[in-house]
Amino acid sequence: MKIAVIGGTGLIGSQVVKILNAAGHEAVPQSPSTGLDLLSGRGLDEALEGADVVANLSNSPTFDDASPAFFRTTMDNLIGAAAKHGVGNVVILSIVGAELVPDLVYYRAKVLQEDLLKAGPVPYSIVRATQFFEFIPSVMDWVVDEKGVHLPPTPIQPMASADVAAQVADVCAGPALNGTRQIAGPEVFRLDELGKITLAAQGDQRPVVTDDTAGMFAAAPGDALIAKEGAVIAKTTFRDWLASRR
Repeated sequence: MKIAVIGGTGLIGSQVVKILNAAGHEAVPQSPSTGLDLLSGRGLDEALEGADVVANLSNSPTFDDASPAFFRTTMDNLIGAAAKHGVGNVVILSIVGAELVPDLVYYRAKVLQEDLLKAGPVPYSIVRATQFFEFIPSVMDWVVDEKGVHLPPTPIQPMASADVAAQVADVCAGPALNGTRQIAGPEVFRLDELGKITLAAQGDQRPVVTDDTAGMFAAAPGDALIAKEGAVIAKTTFRDWLASRR
């Protein structure tokens, strides 16, 4: 099976390409470095030529008000090209609970991306994942001041990017879902508690300040970011992931 992996040189895409090729598929990474510009459509015909499946793992370069326009334009271009080339499955990666966090424009943009795909003429699959372990340090960097690391007590259920990639690859290798697969980590944490665990593992003595207003995840109400019933639960725990990176 030939699979075009847009964003195939990124954190998730590069792992998806490796998994699929190891399984005997022909997974071809596509990105600006290979001549593909999803915003303009340049290189799309070449990228999708002969492809049975296309996985769109590209992302908006910003999380601000420009993100909806990015996803609208890129999805319009991709869906049109996929229909033209007879692609049998268009796969995207989205976020668990995105529709439950309307105060975040980026989350609204991801819901828009899903809706455009659902309304299009091509078979599709949506993989909705929880937050990645790899992004936790960046989340903490956004909310640092002289008093410490400010984090809200928002419940999250994070997972390793390797587990995300394995699920995306599995969906790419199978028939189109024409629906959504939810995936999540095996543990639920409060974000402020996760910050304490992370700092302790790094030998970082900075305190974590519980702050209901700190950072983007403060906008997530209740259990919005926790996987719903029927989700596929990954096996890698956060502490095991931390240990593997030492």
